[in-house]
Amino acid sequence: MTDPAAPVPAAAPAAAPAKGISIAGVVFAFLIPLLGLILSIVGLVQNRAAGQKIGINIAGIIISIVWPILLWIVIFGIAAATGNTTCTINGVAC
Repeated sequence: MTDPAAPVPAAAPAAAPAKGISIAGVVFAFLIPLLGLILSIVGLVQNRAAGQKIGINIAGIIISIVWPILLWIVIFGIAAATGNTTCTINGVAC
């Protein structure tokens, strides 16, 4: 028989509804920026509606936008610094 004076265990706190989506958004922001941007925006909308923290979603959005730009700058910077500006095939100009 249950004791009416026994304390009731507290309910587990509700997890953030889009925690997995938010983390996936940041991970994919580095790997596949367009997918990371989409997941971060979806997580942002869901977390904002639930009143949860949205910092990781903002980070995912910023990384998804800035990371590809930085990669292009680095790639073209290296290519410009090391590339040969004249085209020659067997010593003959193209």
